[in-house]
Amino acid sequence: MEHTYSLNIKSWAEEDRPREKLVLKGKAALSEAELIAVIIGSGTPSSSAVDVAKSILSSIENNLNHLARLSVKDLMKFKGIGEAKAVGIVSAMELGRRRKEADTTKKPRITSSKVAYQLMKADLMDLQHEEFWCLLLNRSNAVIKKHLISSGGVSGTVADPKLIFKAALEELASGVILVHNHPSGNLRPSQADKQLTKNMKEAGRALEISLLDHLIFAEDGYFSFADENLL
Repeated sequence: MEHTYSLNIKSWAEEDRPREKLVLKGKAALSEAELIAVIIGSGTPSSSAVDVAKSILSSIENNLNHLARLSVKDLMKFKGIGEAKAVGIVSAMELGRRRKEADTTKKPRITSSKVAYQLMKADLMDLQHEEFWCLLLNRSNAVIKKHLISSGGVSGTVADPKLIFKAALEELASGVILVHNHPSGNLRPSQADKQLTKNMKEAGRALEISLLDHLIFAEDGYFSFADENLL
């Protein structure tokens, strides 16, 4: 009688086991599935850790950006992934995001809306809820600080002009760029977005703090009030 079964990782040749392969051949030799298998450590009685990792990747079209958006609860829906393993994957993805952010520690001068968009990518690219940020700039348009103003639900968040200008005054900023994301990917500004921009522009004149732009952020693009002559 012929038996079919899933080969346990421990019975693989040493150079084919993900952990051993990383040590012997280096991290670049591992596939995405093998790297995830190293994080989760073990699979199920019928599937190896690599098999479990492949099932996760297959469900998100092998897109690591999509993996970064999965929550602990999302990951626990996969067979073989308990809370501890899900937390391990989420933590690894967050470390990767923070590394991207650390690469931009030396803040550039904002010379265009595209530069501002790229600067905010590490903070906003994987969010499923809306956040409102401001970039505080000196007279040379160099970034003094990125400042989170508020974090809200899927449908929106509240941006209080008083909090924005309080942050700007504390940092002695000369200019401000507003940035908020639309998790839906819709780049069209709402009436509330337009009204806030107008209010900020007028209030900034009295404080001698210029509103230089307001960006609506999505992962595949952005809308700039300045570029569209809406300031």
